[in-house]
Amino acid sequence: MAIDPKKAQDVWKDIGEHVQFTVLKLKREDQAHELEVIREFCDRYQAIIRSLKIRDSNPQAESRLKVTFGFSNAAWDYLFPNGPKPKELETYTELKGPKYKMPASEGDLFFHIRASNEAVVYEAQTQFMRFLRDITEVVDETKGFRYFEGRAIIGFIDGTEAPEVEKAADYALIGDEDPTFENGSYAFAQKWLHNMDFWNKLKTEDQEKAVGREKFSDIELEDEDKFKNAHNVSSKVEIDGEEQKIIRMNVPFSDPASGKTGTYFMGYARHWRVTKMMLQQMLDTSDFLLTFSKILSGQLFFIPSKDTLDDITDEKI
Repeated sequence: MAIDPKKAQDVWKDIGEHVQFTVLKLKREDQAHELEVIREFCDRYQAIIRSLKIRDSNPQAESRLKVTFGFSNAAWDYLFPNGPKPKELETYTELKGPKYKMPASEGDLFFHIRASNEAVVYEAQTQFMRFLRDITEVVDETKGFRYFEGRAIIGFIDGTEAPEVEKAADYALIGDEDPTFENGSYAFAQKWLHNMDFWNKLKTEDQEKAVGREKFSDIELEDEDKFKNAHNVSSKVEIDGEEQKIIRMNVPFSDPASGKTGTYFMGYARHWRVTKMMLQQMLDTSDFLLTFSKILSGQLFFIPSKDTLDDITDEKI
């Protein structure tokens, strides 16, 4: 079977304007009951999304509601101990480099909700929690937003290296290499907290050398004009001479009065090993972005296809 984006959750396009990331932990008090709740939720989940698209309070503008929901390896093993499992699903553990590290954090269930209408984002998460609140605890809840021109909070255009929309599904969705979980995806969620005072005190030309691109035009610098650990050098991964890509949906988050500002790194990939290679290479080369950033969390989640969600509901998994 060929990859079919219509059967996938919203993992391959549209970063959104109003964004919410939520990580939940199962209480693990009664596995049978929690599994029953999850099966019912998988049945209701897609209906809630369809309903909210109809109920949008500003239908002329359209909310462009996009949602993904997934499971960590720990959650999958707990809920479906005798069922099949995605081939590359594992528990993310801390990665280390010579100077920096990327810690792992707990989490069982993951939501990535985005829309052009904040009311729709709010209502989606609220309705999801009606079903899940009694069996879960909140690990993290982060509000993201679209910055000017869709730029990263550090002022550069984000996602330049991402594949074109027409090709994005092939990089984001599992194919016939794992037919049981075709059209699913591997999502890596990671929170970066930035020292914006440090960054803003750098001269523009030094910021450009650190990122590897001109700040205004987004034109890539020549290699000799970049820092050796420029971000677009450190995050580039090749396998057998071919550059590998993932779908990035990074957005800023901030408590501006408190001075806490960062980036929620969101990467969807057909192969988790590609994302993992990128992360490790960023550490091995001491990516310049790590110079002024602290990584707060990180975990891998499997995003089932719509067909797999139906299989969970129907007790086929």
